[in-house]
Amino acid sequence: MYLHFFGLAEAPFSIAPDPRYLYLSQRHQEALAHLLYGVGGDGGFVLLTGEVGAGKTTVCRCLLQQIPDSCDVAYIFNPKLTVEELLSTICVEFGIAYPPGNTSVKVFVDCINSYLLEAHAKGRHTVLIIDEAQNLSVEVLEQMRLLTNLETDQRKLLQIILLGQPELALMLERPELRQLSQRIVARYHLGPLTKPEVAAYVRHRLEVSGAQRQLFPERLVGRLYRLSGGVPRVINVLCDRALLGAYTQSKERIDAATLAQAAREVLHQPSSRRGLLRTLGAGAILLAVVALVLAVYWKEQEVPGSRAPQADAAASAATAAHPAAKPAGALPDTLEWPADLALVDSRALAYTALFRAWGADYQGGDACRQAEGLGLRCRSARAGLDELRELNRPAVLLLRDAQNRSFYATLNALDDKSADFVLGAQTRTVAIGALAAQWSGQYTLFWRMPPEAHDNIRSGERGPAVAWLARQLAQAQGRTAEPGEAPLFDQALLHQVKQFQLAEGLIPDGVVGPRTLVRLASVTDETAPKLARKQGEN
Repeated sequence: MYLHFFGLAEAPFSIAPDPRYLYLSQRHQEALAHLLYGVGGDGGFVLLTGEVGAGKTTVCRCLLQQIPDSCDVAYIFNPKLTVEELLSTICVEFGIAYPPGNTSVKVFVDCINSYLLEAHAKGRHTVLIIDEAQNLSVEVLEQMRLLTNLETDQRKLLQIILLGQPELALMLERPELRQLSQRIVARYHLGPLTKPEVAAYVRHRLEVSGAQRQLFPERLVGRLYRLSGGVPRVINVLCDRALLGAYTQSKERIDAATLAQAAREVLHQPSSRRGLLRTLGAGAILLAVVALVLAVYWKEQEVPGSRAPQADAAASAATAAHPAAKPAGALPDTLEWPADLALVDSRALAYTALFRAWGADYQGGDACRQAEGLGLRCRSARAGLDELRELNRPAVLLLRDAQNRSFYATLNALDDKSADFVLGAQTRTVAIGALAAQWSGQYTLFWRMPPEAHDNIRSGERGPAVAWLARQLAQAQGRTAEPGEAPLFDQALLHQVKQFQLAEGLIPDGVVGPRTLVRLASVTDETAPKLARKQGEN
């Protein structure tokens, strides 16, 4: 609701574990270093604990982006299971075949052990990540320990990362779990942010979302720190509600009263009687001031020339003395349509630039149909910046100018702070906040796929599309594709799809839809134009 008002491209304080928004405080850096050490070690358990909302899952997502291609990863985020259920879930996540309807722990363990030996023979590491591990029972934890018994002379064949709340560490101190505790090769407790880190955390998230000004004054940081206890998720919830409150009151930045009201709403802090009376008194004063201003305004409207010339001159002098200046080198925060180009031609010019990026000429008319004739796929949808970043292809966007007129422009480069647009023969760079203020969310882009592939490849299918899917996944994951004339989209392939989606920051649902297809197609399509700037580009 408030993105346009504050000039933001994305919601800065979403509680989703987006690694782009991860502020690496010293504690988060140490937590990530412990996880990376554990993954690169010789096997065993790695333990990361922290209070609810401390950022454990976000650190884990950051870890997944840095895991070597030689690792096979399974991620289990709902571990409140029996021993048999957890073992079957591990088999499904790693794509391990087991007899249908099996409930025998021994059969599950034998299948997993065979898989681990085969993976080790191929030079691959196997990592199992269990989130919310405080929900594991003692029996399940003991079974996890037994899974790590399989080892060579140099290393254990299964690495297990446990993420959980502080009570997980207490659970592992029980006498019956001392053997597991002794196998923890790296452990770290992720504590809350300090007061200076809270200030840096808020600035970081605002900058990533495209903010061009400080929305939270420095004087409020101490209060925000005390209210949140330095817990990132609580900070997010408080700041999000405070921004919403400022927006509803048309305030340009957050003040103490708005933050206090946000705390009462999200932390369930009832206001005191004195605070309520003070609020009512302030409201009465505000109403009186508004009534007075309106009375003066209508009086001036009824009596022409009632405004003194001296007042106009003083106002003009004040404006001249204190102009709304931008910092030197600041990017423009609006994208204006060039005066020398006809607005009615914006669509044709935008698609001309998009086709040119793909090395083709736009012939006019239906752009998607023409793209299909060139062997390209077309996607038109409404979304946010996250989706454009994921798809990583130039796109035609529908925008609005200051006069609320619609026009099309081609987005051909994007980073965390700026965006490049092609307008006719010109290229304009604007602050990313311009997208929040002007973009409707509508986009159209192209990507390239071979003719044998099709949209929404589904589990249970056979044929050329599944063969292409298997080849792309193998190449993306550094494997050699299994030979076969008509591969089946089975549980093993479904697991590989989820692994790919997890590594690419997509929802690991196993659905091979447009977003997954675009990312898969880019594995071998090195000649396709990219949206993300190359390192070192301005």
